[in-house]
Amino acid sequence: MNAVKLFILPVLATALIMTGCANRKPTTTVDPTQNPNGSSSVNTDGLSEDAALNAQNLVGASSKGVTEANKAFLAKRVVHFDYDSTELSNTDLQTLQAHAQFLVANANSRVALTGHTDERGTREYNMALGERRAKAVESFLVTSGVSANQLEAVSYGKEMPINAGHDENAWKENRRVEINYEAVPPLLK
Repeated sequence: MNAVKLFILPVLATALIMTGCANRKPTTTVDPTQNPNGSSSVNTDGLSEDAALNAQNLVGASSKGVTEANKAFLAKRVVHFDYDSTELSNTDLQTLQAHAQFLVANANSRVALTGHTDERGTREYNMALGERRAKAVESFLVTSGVSANQLEAVSYGKEMPINAGHDENAWKENRRVEINYEAVPPLLK
């Protein structure tokens, strides 16, 4: 009986830890009914999963909803937050409004909103804070007319810093929500 407990406890602990992690697997195929170019796929042999996804997305890129006035904001795919905050800044609101306009004009576009925090605080607290940040962005976009079906809010907490430093400059970069187009991104040419 003790041998069974010794086996089950690590398995349960691992399962509990993994449930806190975002476990999304992006698709790397294109539905020809949703692709304005009519292509059904792109050769992604030898590419990493992220590179393959980006290659697929470029096939269905759209200029619909892209204006000269909002190109710079659409190019920005990250919004930042103050310490322990989910409040959006005025600059971030302009960025999100541009993405909302694009998403409303392109019903086939899909976006993952990934929430991140700095390294301070417990893992559990940061997972929840990352989720609140992603949900704040999602809420703004939905309020601006974007269909909730186009959005996915995910938290990575402090697990995926973009700056490995341990100072305020690093923490400021890591407190963010990334806007990741998974289908039909803006064509900014």
